[in-house]
Amino acid sequence: MSTNGYSARRKEGNGQAWPGSDPAGEVESESVLAQSVRQAMEEYFDTLDGQSSHDLYALVMEEVERPLLASVLERCGYNQSRTAAVLGLNRATLRKKLRSHGLLES
Repeated sequence: MSTNGYSARRKEGNGQAWPGSDPAGEVESESVLAQSVRQAMEEYFDTLDGQSSHDLYALVMEEVERPLLASVLERCGYNQSRTAAVLGLNRATLRKKLRSHGLLES
């Protein structure tokens, strides 16, 4: 699993985070990003202590989108056209998202 060469495979002996939940060995081929998401979700579910969760997708997207936009924008030298291209968004959509997250000065 690789995106533009960004892939990190788990090293042998690197702890089994989810025993029994990976019958096909898929966790070992996950990217660092996917592993981070999986770990964050495990921690989130642990904090629920058996309570149910609602609107989890919206919660995750809300928590992830702002730092994603901010990080890529900074990495691209605050060039919105380049940032939009990296994210695969058109510039107008990027500007709307930046504005909604308070990352765009009016």
